[in-house]
Amino acid sequence: MAPVVLITAPTHPCLQEGLQQAGYTIEVHERPNRAWLLEQISRFTGMVISTHPQLDAALLEQAKQLQWIARLGSGMEHIDTVYAEKKGIRCISSPEGNCGSVGEHVLAMVLSLLRNIPISSGEVKQGIWIREMQRHEELSGKTIGIIGYGHTGAAFARLLEPFGVKVLAHDKYKSGFSNQYVRESTIEAVKEQADIISLHLPLTEETRWYADINFFEALQRQPLFINAARGGLVDTDALCMALERNKIGGAALDVLENEQLTTYSGKEREQLQYLLGHNRVLITPHIAGYSKQAFRKMSEVILQKLGMG
Repeated sequence: MAPVVLITAPTHPCLQEGLQQAGYTIEVHERPNRAWLLEQISRFTGMVISTHPQLDAALLEQAKQLQWIARLGSGMEHIDTVYAEKKGIRCISSPEGNCGSVGEHVLAMVLSLLRNIPISSGEVKQGIWIREMQRHEELSGKTIGIIGYGHTGAAFARLLEPFGVKVLAHDKYKSGFSNQYVRESTIEAVKEQADIISLHLPLTEETRWYADINFFEALQRQPLFINAARGGLVDTDALCMALERNKIGGAALDVLENEQLTTYSGKEREQLQYLLGHNRVLITPHIAGYSKQAFRKMSEVILQKLGMG
């Protein structure tokens, strides 16, 4: 009987084709609930997932045949990788597949805010054509702070080179990556010097609410604040206060603390309405890594890492 792989998210056809050629039977069950998984997970040899489901120790304990878990994209916070390793379950991700897409999205958000594109476009839709009120900023000459210098942070930095900016990159767990263009930096220097700050961190217990009230209060240059990594990196209440107190000059967010809008509490709804109503805030629905090219690349990376590419 052929080993079975469960796929819980949309994938490029090349992934299923590659798995089938390697002898696997494919079952697709997008966003399965926990009860179903508890009952069925013992049948699977491999799993391909995205941001769901949550694979904790209790669930993995029932995975009697599971040999590997492949994550489309980056971030393994919803997988108990420590317990998986103890059980001999290999966990892989594919940040190489969509880091370029994320970098481009971050750059697009930065340029949109600097050049007042959302505001001016909205005014034209209302029949307003006033150029003088929309005199904007160039990216050239700015200092960019990149916090987290993994695949996406480095991809964003590469795109910045033609603009003639100064790049300060801080990574607590990485060193020796400075080059003629990117300067390895302390977090203090980023907070003091950056005109634009972009987060590129994984979500862990250490980084949850990385950008809290103390983070924003320490900023010296009223920078634009960008987060296309994980919503949990930012204390939304602190972000709103930073905007109110002009500690930041605007924010571009591709992720939110809670992305299930229908579950919002009254406070969460108030925070979201404040952000949506702010003319220096840009929010997109976690699509930075969702390019058509990344859709295929992530699948190709998974096949390569599984030895099937």
